Amino acid sequence: MRHAEALARAGEADRSAYAFTPVPNGLESALDYIARALADQAAGRCLPFALVSTADDRVIGSTRFLELDYWRGPLVWPPAPGRPHGDPLTAVPDAAEIGNTWISGDARGTGINTEAKLLMLRHAFDTWGVRRITLRADARNTRSRVAIERLGATCEGIRRAHSRGLDGAVRDTAFYSILDEEWPTVRDIIELRLSTPRRARVLQDLLPA
Repeated sequence: MRHAEALARAGEADRSAYAFTPVPNGLESALDYIARALADQAAGRCLPFALVSTADDRVIGSTRFLELDYWRGPLVWPPAPGRPHGDPLTAVPDAAEIGNTWISGDARGTGINTEAKLLMLRHAFDTWGVRRITLRADARNTRSRVAIERLGATCEGIRRAHSRGLDGAVRDTAFYSILDEEWPTVRDIIELRLSTPRRARVLQDLLPA
């Protein structure tokens, strides 16, 4: 599969930073990671991306849209898992989550995560016309929560004992959101942060080779 070896390499460095997010560890793990992502995409549950630096065409991480909600279009009843309202074959999402994001150790602090979020938010609000974007993090993941808050997202609160964390412990989850009426302000905040010249970067689909 395309990107498998590159994703495996990207996940090798400084794995201590991956305490809260599933990250492939080795080629076999990367192949399984991509296969699961593509299966979820085919089922309408997510839209995964590889993070690729256009400066050197190097894969440096992954992110995705997930929890796609469809409020428009033909009503589907009874609701199917992940498809509670409209038919995703004839409608674009009305709400979505951005998550499952991880960045290789040597790319952290370069602005790639912020730029990736800007590209995805532009697509969600300007192309899809979503009403809201959700972002969430393990409540213990201070680094991720600070990064989300710096985007201008609103913290909606902490859901206690929400799910099982990557370490097996029952975790609390911090929920954040950006609404469509807030998007212009959030966009300005992010663009200001990225106004310092940086290397060009781009999102690419995770597709089979």
